[in-house]
Amino acid sequence: MWPDVGISSFQCPTKIIFGLGAHERLADLIGERAIERLLVLIDPALLNSVIHRKVAGVLAQNDVASAVFSATDSNANDSTVQAAFKSSREHGANGLLAIGGGGTIEVAKEVGRLMPSSPLIAIPTTDGARSAVTGACAIAILDPLSVGAISAQDAAYAGIDAFVHAFEAYLSKRATVFSDAVNLHAMTLIASSIRAFVADRNNVWAALDMLCASSMAAMSFAVTGRGNVNCMATSVSVLFPVPHGLASAVCLPHAAAFNVPANPERYARIAAILGIDGSSRREAQDGAQAIHGLRALCSDLGIPPRLRDIGVTEDRLDELAQRSFAADCNDFNPRYTSEQDFRALFGSAF
Repeated sequence: MWPDVGISSFQCPTKIIFGLGAHERLADLIGERAIERLLVLIDPALLNSVIHRKVAGVLAQNDVASAVFSATDSNANDSTVQAAFKSSREHGANGLLAIGGGGTIEVAKEVGRLMPSSPLIAIPTTDGARSAVTGACAIAILDPLSVGAISAQDAAYAGIDAFVHAFEAYLSKRATVFSDAVNLHAMTLIASSIRAFVADRNNVWAALDMLCASSMAAMSFAVTGRGNVNCMATSVSVLFPVPHGLASAVCLPHAAAFNVPANPERYARIAAILGIDGSSRREAQDGAQAIHGLRALCSDLGIPPRLRDIGVTEDRLDELAQRSFAADCNDFNPRYTSEQDFRALFGSAF
């Protein structure tokens, strides 16, 4: 059935190039856009990594003068953006290339807004590639060779976070037939590949599935918004030093169970994606099997089951509930959630 969302739209302005060895397309992209001087923004940990060396080789072979800016961190704060912009001006750059995680790509996007005539190309190096396909990126290159250095733990956190993006967008009150198509396939790719990728980050086909799926999941944010899991995880990460993906994974089964009554038919589809046998139709429809599948996925990836296991303290649960309610996800989340509901959810997860 069509949700009552009125007139909607769906677009992803970013050009996406994906596949094993996709970084080699840099030569064509640089030529097409007449880039002669390039500022390369890169995570400090990736300096002289395999992907950095390969990209540097492509740039050298095409006579592109490049300068490297590596003073990035997880936050695109004003001082970092200004420092990167200064480097671009000093180098005379007419193009930007970001190699790294969300923090580096976000810094590059902010610099790109100060250089509107300079194209921005992003090569994400985690399996949570949403920054590369949202906002100001003109081109995203999804190459499985770029994610081999990520740790198993970070791969699990980023991968589950990407699944949550697709999961919540699919359940959103503002979902459309276009966002459904993208998010269903994103969940299918992640469910079938995340275990293999976490076990071996050099499994290039599982890595490519994860990169593509996380990008797909990010495409519909502007249309669908996100729900309770994101509200809860964001609140946790603000108050405690917990990665957003880990917080999302711990909160996921609890928030998902709360939302079942709003759209049980969609949970049956999710259960099938998670590989749960729907022979008991009643259980599949009431969401029990989908929740079981979510818990099993998190467990297989070594995600701790409780908030207390990741450093959250009971004395902050009220504040977490207040923050989550104030974030106001009720325009998107399929079931209305009061501050008291959030308190109960945090209590359940604790």
